[in-house]
Amino acid sequence: MKELYIKNKNNDYQKFEVLKTNRNKRYKYNEFLVEGVRSLKEAARNNWNIKSFIYDKNNLSDWARDMISSVKTETNFCLAPKLLAELSGKEDTSELMAVIEMRNDCLWHVPLSNNPFIVLFDRPSNKGNLGTMIRSCDALGADLLIITGHAVDLYEPDVVVSAMGSFFKLPVIRITDNTMLYEYTNKLKQQYPDFTIVGTTAHKEHPIYNEDLTVPVMLMMGNETMGLNKAFKEYCDILCTIPMSENSYVSSFNVSCAASILMYEITRQRALERV
Repeated sequence: MKELYIKNKNNDYQKFEVLKTNRNKRYKYNEFLVEGVRSLKEAARNNWNIKSFIYDKNNLSDWARDMISSVKTETNFCLAPKLLAELSGKEDTSELMAVIEMRNDCLWHVPLSNNPFIVLFDRPSNKGNLGTMIRSCDALGADLLIITGHAVDLYEPDVVVSAMGSFFKLPVIRITDNTMLYEYTNKLKQQYPDFTIVGTTAHKEHPIYNEDLTVPVMLMMGNETMGLNKAFKEYCDILCTIPMSENSYVSSFNVSCAASILMYEITRQRALERV
């Protein structure tokens, strides 16, 4: 493993900065910048390609030293403390950051369970909501999260941080062409005759708890402002809602909150079926 020392804002350092702040450059290099103990542990545990570690060699914990020595990288970078502090997005500077290679987006390569549970998030526009959605999908047993349309960048640092370690465990696939999605779901309907696509809406539709969610299912969540797009609504087998108190001032949930409630209902029904 090669180790390079950086004492000023040279080309290498400037690359780290753009990986953190510039979406287009991230995709040009096919890499993104990650910090945080939990994220780095999960990236290594789930066999993501960690290309480089970034650190101050004179300020490393035993955990960080073990990570650097146990993970095979191409080149590691030792930064001056001031540069490391500027690069870190945390109030207390991260002792260890990493440059990690993006994964390819391919629906067909994602293994599914015997009773698939898939979540789709249509055009997410908020970094925190996307990160929370990833975390909830992982916590509640989804096989896969699909992101459609013009969306916030999956590899934004705020998305990775808010998803915590779940970012590196849950398969997340981005789709820009809905034709690919329809081909995928049509194949699933052939493979699983009772496969059901459940759309969600804030309007009064079928209460979610009245539907059979023990079958193979895809749950479609809409954009934070505009909801689920018309084409997807028409494509769904059923539209469901979360019943709310008739006396409530609130007319809808935050999308990540709603998704957690809906996903919990899926796992609740499936758990009861196994009893």
